[in-house]
Amino acid sequence: MEGLARLRRRVAAYAAHDDPLTSAANWIALVVAWNQPFYPLYLWAAVGADKIAPSFLTFMSTPIFLAVPAVAKRHALAARVLLPLTGIANGIVSTKAFGVGSGAEIFLVPCALIGAALFRPSERAIGLVVVALSAVAHSIPLRFFGEPLAGYTAADNSAMVGLNALSAATLIVFIGLLLSGAMPAPDQRGDQVPRRK
Repeated sequence: MEGLARLRRRVAAYAAHDDPLTSAANWIALVVAWNQPFYPLYLWAAVGADKIAPSFLTFMSTPIFLAVPAVAKRHALAARVLLPLTGIANGIVSTKAFGVGSGAEIFLVPCALIGAALFRPSERAIGLVVVALSAVAHSIPLRFFGEPLAGYTAADNSAMVGLNALSAATLIVFIGLLLSGAMPAPDQRGDQVPRRK
């Protein structure tokens, strides 16, 4: 138990930032990175073990998500931009890997939400660019993606659409709760690590 408490404190210290929006971005990035290794297991349950290999391509983005809090310590705005751009790139890679029938492009919706919510009025142009890039990525012609990297059936696609929709909806709810203050980040609670000076 002490080991878990120590790990929790270290993660909270890593994600901590004086700027609440940047702190939120850090936690979103870490939650996404934490969940990525479980995606092949969910996919295994949905479509079978022989069709999960393409999911390992999504791990290319894991180190970048993990790096968002480190970037934030040097440049908060850059970290808040890096988060949705990494998500957009991951959405494109996922759509190529699993095919347009998988519903993987639904992960572009949380990216657009981040663009709309994580930038101040003075940064509104940057946020609108992120929203626009999410829309452009969603509008990439289907022929660009070609065939998926595994032989997914219509039943597989239906299962993946359900899985991806649930995952994206969960992420959207997490972002909403975090930004509304209904679920403060651990570094925003009085019993957690103090804010950096």
